Amino acid sequence: MAKITLSKLKHSYYPAPNGPDDYALKEIDLDWSDGGAYALLGPSGCGKSTLLNIISGLLAPSEGRILFDDKDVTGLPPNQRNIAQVFQFPVIYDTMSVFDNLAFPLRNRGVAEDHVKARVLEIAEMLEVTDMLTTRAANLSPDNKQKISMGRGLVRDDVNVVMFDEPLTVIDPHLKWKLRSKLKELHQKVRATMIYVTHDQTEALTFADQVVVMQEGEIVQIGTPVELFERPAHTFVGHFIGSPGMNVLPAEIRDGGAYFEGHPIAVEGAVKGGDGVAQIGVRPEFVKLGSYGMPATVRKVAEVGRHSVVDAVVGDTLIKAVTGSDVPGQGEQIHLSFAQEHTRVYRNGWLATERAGT
Repeated sequence: MAKITLSKLKHSYYPAPNGPDDYALKEIDLDWSDGGAYALLGPSGCGKSTLLNIISGLLAPSEGRILFDDKDVTGLPPNQRNIAQVFQFPVIYDTMSVFDNLAFPLRNRGVAEDHVKARVLEIAEMLEVTDMLTTRAANLSPDNKQKISMGRGLVRDDVNVVMFDEPLTVIDPHLKWKLRSKLKELHQKVRATMIYVTHDQTEALTFADQVVVMQEGEIVQIGTPVELFERPAHTFVGHFIGSPGMNVLPAEIRDGGAYFEGHPIAVEGAVKGGDGVAQIGVRPEFVKLGSYGMPATVRKVAEVGRHSVVDAVVGDTLIKAVTGSDVPGQGEQIHLSFAQEHTRVYRNGWLATERAGT
């Protein structure tokens, strides 16, 4: 496996880009440690697949370098980068047995048959498909076909990185959680460097140790699932991750304090100086309903499993709150308050408060 370094990487599909808007990838500097589990998360068109294709060698970057273990591989073709890739649609040979599908990447490289058999049996056991080894691949269910496709990527022990490009897109929703769990389990067993590309926050957060959130060709935050949820570095991260997403409220900054609809709002720490549009960000989980705080009117209540999502209006602004008990009724007058340690100011989308004590 390999440490992967992306240095000053940029890419444009135009032969002569004129400015930042012409770049599908803005400048990216990134290090992925050997053996880690990573996710590239973002909406369609944010540049994550472009980045994956550059790492794999299917696309040459306009600028910058790709390094594996500090060796520059920018100019190397895919077959010299020792990369395994798993795509949206299972890449398997329907006329072959499961065993022969898993063995193919090794046999294609002239690996001795005794090692092929041992490695195939090892991966088949991890995937829980040992009883299918003699089955013709055409007869498999879609989730098992994708399992075999994953196994083909994992069967080689000489790969630098295994990359997954939206591998669960075509899998039925009730089977996705099984494959997500299996993939996480596989990473813990083989400790391969894995990069998982997805627009689905659940897939990214349940698989990865570190998630790279992308928007419009830029990395807006890198962090653990907990870090991304609890302290979004950008309002986009707060909105994109979480269900429902973070409340982003218009704010006024004066005398070093933050105000919303004329109400002073206690935030996590000092507000940094600067110009631009100010907003207050607080997740619905940290909005409290009670007998004190800002007066609000309940517009709607939705029951979601063990909790309810309350839509309340302060002035003309909608605020969502997650509550597990004492659910108010539609049209009821309530009061809202925010947990200070989880309430932040953003300026032009970017985090503009310091942690208390820093």
